[in-house]
Amino acid sequence: MDNITHSLIGAVLGQAGLKRLSGMGMPTLIIAANIPDIDAACFFWLEGQEHLGFRRGITHGPIALLLLPLALTAIMIAYDRWQARKGTRPRERLPVRFVPLYLLALIGTISHPFFDWLNNYGIRLLEPFSSRWFYGDSLFIIDVWMWTGLGLSYWISRRRERARRTDWRRPALFGLAALATYVLMNMAISTIAERMIRTQLLSAGVTPTLVVASPPPLLFWQRDVFWRNDERYGRGKVNLLGDSDVDSIGNSTGMNDALIQAAVGKDSSAAAFLFWARMPFAYRDGGNLVIGDQRFSDELAAGRFSIAIPLTASGPAQRQAGQ
Repeated sequence: MDNITHSLIGAVLGQAGLKRLSGMGMPTLIIAANIPDIDAACFFWLEGQEHLGFRRGITHGPIALLLLPLALTAIMIAYDRWQARKGTRPRERLPVRFVPLYLLALIGTISHPFFDWLNNYGIRLLEPFSSRWFYGDSLFIIDVWMWTGLGLSYWISRRRERARRTDWRRPALFGLAALATYVLMNMAISTIAERMIRTQLLSAGVTPTLVVASPPPLLFWQRDVFWRNDERYGRGKVNLLGDSDVDSIGNSTGMNDALIQAAVGKDSSAAAFLFWARMPFAYRDGGNLVIGDQRFSDELAAGRFSIAIPLTASGPAQRQAGQ
């Protein structure tokens, strides 16, 4: 998910009462909810599409989920002590205690891969023990409905807290309950959409090996659904409030082109892209072999989530224009 969503989740967890466990509780929860994304710095040292094969891996795995909260806790305690020495530590701040603060950092950090798992970009939850990708296929990476619900519950909770009302935690608890309901509902919608498209394909005499639901922005009651088998790929659309349809003919995946394997052996960007790609397809375009991923095949995404390999396979893979 985007970092606004992660931050709101940390903030609402704090307003649900967790921030009272220790001084520095609220900033710790918010920072922890974002800290696995320190792997975004890979853009500075990786070239081409190599970042796709690095992101959402080692910093989202079990070792990082234990060590990152520990490092954050140490930093927050050091900051609190530094403020105390300077005489700038807020008087109203609760005592900062290691064990409760580490627990808050752990909760915030673990929330991050869980919500990342809910979209279809992919996450390697077991890295470095396994490089297997996991996908929830339930939420769009930027969900305005989550922004609205979490933002309102946080705002109402803070207003009540400032007014010294004893029920200030209640809006945040309600917001978390609503969030859980929304997530479960979207998981169910994706499951239904995938089953509907699979049934339609089988009725048309097509046996898919993979069917993936993709939530669109805003319209959570709809799903774009991608399907593929060893030779062909296509897409469908499911609208729980309207009609559904599917292209049962599709297009050739093009993944049998010998140039692809040759390029993977010669170019790290091509290897990283195919390591990340869940539903790859390829086609020849002029002097290049273009490889994309069905999940991000729309025109707006094509420039970022595709790679072009020279047909000679003698040089490194080149990005498409706009990447």
